Amino acid sequence: MPASPARPSPRTAEATARTRRLCAALAVALAGLAFGLPLQAAMPWPSSGLAELVKRYGPAVVHIGVERPSAPARRLSDRWLLLVPGAQPQPAETEQASLGTGFLISADGLILTNAHVVARGTQITVKLPDRREFRARLVGLDAVADVALLKIDASGLPTVRIGEPSSVEPGDGVVAIGSPYGFGNSVTAGIVSAKGRLLPGAEYMQFLQTDVPINPGNSGGPLFNLRGEVIGINSRIYSRSGGYQGLSFAIPIDAAMRIKDQLLATGKVTRGRIGVSVQEVGQALADTFRLPRPAGALVNYVEPRGAAETGGLRPGDVILAVQGREVVQAADALGFIAEQTPGDSVRLMVWRDRTEQVLEVRVDGFETPPLATGAASAPSRLGFAVRPLAPAERRLLRVEGGLLVQRVNAAASRAGVQPGDLILALNGQPIDSAEALAQQLDTADGTAALLVQRAGTRIFVPICTRAGEPRCG
Repeated sequence: MPASPARPSPRTAEATARTRRLCAALAVALAGLAFGLPLQAAMPWPSSGLAELVKRYGPAVVHIGVERPSAPARRLSDRWLLLVPGAQPQPAETEQASLGTGFLISADGLILTNAHVVARGTQITVKLPDRREFRARLVGLDAVADVALLKIDASGLPTVRIGEPSSVEPGDGVVAIGSPYGFGNSVTAGIVSAKGRLLPGAEYMQFLQTDVPINPGNSGGPLFNLRGEVIGINSRIYSRSGGYQGLSFAIPIDAAMRIKDQLLATGKVTRGRIGVSVQEVGQALADTFRLPRPAGALVNYVEPRGAAETGGLRPGDVILAVQGREVVQAADALGFIAEQTPGDSVRLMVWRDRTEQVLEVRVDGFETPPLATGAASAPSRLGFAVRPLAPAERRLLRVEGGLLVQRVNAAASRAGVQPGDLILALNGQPIDSAEALAQQLDTADGTAALLVQRAGTRIFVPICTRAGEPRCG
């Protein structure tokens, strides 16, 4: 009679089961990596820990709905059309609504979100995960950093825990909770891809880059580390399609909390400035200036009679440090100076004539132009909305006037007008107000040429000013 095989002991069976589970997990990870997934996405998350994070702090993440006016405060003539073949009068604008995310930072109803989520809103509604809804009050916003502070009338609310972005390293796991496309309290996960990312139009902010799936509606939501602490506000994505393509950017929470303190105290944000513009130092420039390595901020413009000129700074100087903090990227210098208190002196280490020098420069201040109060003229048939530049914006752009294009319709976009364009003149006449634009268009003969400044260059964009004009199609 054949001998029966020996039965494994319970301890051996348990070890074998653990080994099989580990091998299965590794197989899932390797399969994920084969398909190009990051390691954190490929490896099974510790579900109990991640679920506990969401259960504990998800109730503090809110859905934000914003209504904007259907008609602008001022309207230009209804008879203007863009110079687009076959252009037809556009219908009047309808009520606009947008969706976003925010998170509670105090039990009495203070909420952080993005400025672009709530800017120019006539009514802001906050919906909690428990389905309660509140009308929110805008305490203030900072358009430069894209941070806004809201307040709802409630008490005993759940709150998030604030962490330290400086302790985060590339490769660390992170979690986002938000309302992509209106699907409230959606959870996504990934890793920190990089720190200190600089983005166009945001020279005062160094973003956290992640691969966490973020889509429209996630803006303003929290980015958590795996300890359940908020380390950032999800703000931007890099996309050619309008949806997530693997690149997401978050505002570091420490910068957002400093802005929150100013908004609570005064309702506005003031930054330090010394009146310079700077550029990156590449290898060729480093060799030219005999710098040991390509680093620092090369000063390419000094504002006449400004703080920098008074303090002895010159074009061609390379700022190496601000208050002892090393300047690696050019934007570091502007960011470090922006953190200083206006009226104080800042110590700059600069490279000049192949040697290091120290300069003491008094810091001026500038206030962020408030988007919430910047009424835009939005002629429905002209196809784009404009607003005058604030004084601080004129100083930054070094122009005497102009109208900033805030949004465009499809026809305006096809004609070559883009959001962010600065309209300087029409048919050679300077433009610094909606009224001036209206007057110039009223006297134009069928077509007119807008002089537009875009990304440091100036171009002409033709528009049609008379319905039925043959040249207007």
